[in-house]
Amino acid sequence: MFESHHLRKPTGKSAFSGLGAGEPGNSVQESYVFPMVLGDMKGTTNSLTHTAAAMMPSPIFIWRFQVTLFFVWGLSCCKIGWDSVMRMNSDLRDLFLYEAFLYYNPLLLVTMMVWLWGVCLWVFSQSMISYVKIFDIDQNHLTHREIWKCSTWLTIIVPTSMTAYLYLYSHGEVSLAASQPVILYIAFALVLVFPFDIFYLSSRYFFLKTLWRIAFPLQPISFPDFFLADILTSMAKVFSDLERSACRMLHNQVATIAWFEADSICGSHSVAIPLVLVIPYIWRLMQCLRQYKDTKEKTTLFNALKYSTAVPVIFLSALKYHVLPDRWTYVYHPLWLISSFVNSLYSFYWDVTRDWDLSVFTRIFKFNKPTWWSDLLYGQKWVYYWVIGSNLILRCTWTYKLSAHLRHNYLTVFTITALEMLRRFQWIFFRVENEWNKISKSGIQLPMTDIPNEDEKLVDSSNHTV
Repeated sequence: MFESHHLRKPTGKSAFSGLGAGEPGNSVQESYVFPMVLGDMKGTTNSLTHTAAAMMPSPIFIWRFQVTLFFVWGLSCCKIGWDSVMRMNSDLRDLFLYEAFLYYNPLLLVTMMVWLWGVCLWVFSQSMISYVKIFDIDQNHLTHREIWKCSTWLTIIVPTSMTAYLYLYSHGEVSLAASQPVILYIAFALVLVFPFDIFYLSSRYFFLKTLWRIAFPLQPISFPDFFLADILTSMAKVFSDLERSACRMLHNQVATIAWFEADSICGSHSVAIPLVLVIPYIWRLMQCLRQYKDTKEKTTLFNALKYSTAVPVIFLSALKYHVLPDRWTYVYHPLWLISSFVNSLYSFYWDVTRDWDLSVFTRIFKFNKPTWWSDLLYGQKWVYYWVIGSNLILRCTWTYKLSAHLRHNYLTVFTITALEMLRRFQWIFFRVENEWNKISKSGIQLPMTDIPNEDEKLVDSSNHTV
């Protein structure tokens, strides 16, 4: 009886025409037919795979498309923001821009610091230095690519919110405009403390744990503890602006001009400004005292003295708004100048001789695979002269930012704060190199095999869920 090729017997074996299940030659027939069928299926699968791969755009095309979209987005934000500002009354324009800048410049500076940290991680990954061991981090830490991915999203989200704020306010939607920075701040806080395993939970936990150890130095101080604390001192102005912004949000003063009264609770004469500015320096001071308790090294006391010199700079400047003009001119202003001079020179001296140990002009960051630009920097003395000179200048200008009575021009303050972050950025390389030299001299063997290759990290990037 004729049997269909497409039918299957209850036993699961195929039914072939002219051959019964128990007939001689059945096994021979199957031995020829099954390989042919499987071969056809495999060939079909391979062809489908190649076809799908051919239909997918190349990585270069995707990258160019993303860059194009980024520039289109950037130009659109600039155009919309500019048109929105030009719609406003010229008398209120500067005041409104000052307010908008207050809410968004802290997050813009944080975004800049995240970009710079990504650059640091990239340089670390190319060098001979085991930064994984120095910072005591696990093998699942974020790579520079993942850091840059985060900074890219920050670069998109923060200016977009600022553009929406300008547009809505200039078109009369004041309540909607006021909600933009509030939503942005709340979203940032929620993402940072989100307890579930998304958005790099292990890295966020490490960061928050380090912040807790900095604020409450009840345990021995590790390198990541004081390393991050030093970076936070360069971001003291960011903390101050975040406090001003949060104050106005809590008192419903966003997108209003009520807070321009200098003596109001959120005004420019508030005592909260110097209190917030001094917090990172107090944290670092307490760390030094804790280190002295643990090690009994007198060097840590001199380091604590360095951070204490920032305290009079901050509070003497704030006194301008709380004392008589003559008393400020003839008493407190000269004291402020002296304290600023001492703080700048003391900090500069400590950077060069202690944090960096440039007295011997060590060779910074020998690369695994030298290139023309690494040869331009590696072992060249001009790099050290540049770092020393720029560090001295920027240490002096940093006093401008710490002084509340000089913070009238917000663009100037923003520029100086950005320059301070660049100073801290170059400080990181020499500080990490100096720490590596100390570890090497101590005889501790840190195998380079413990440092994961960046390509291996990409393969294992599934450990971070987004």
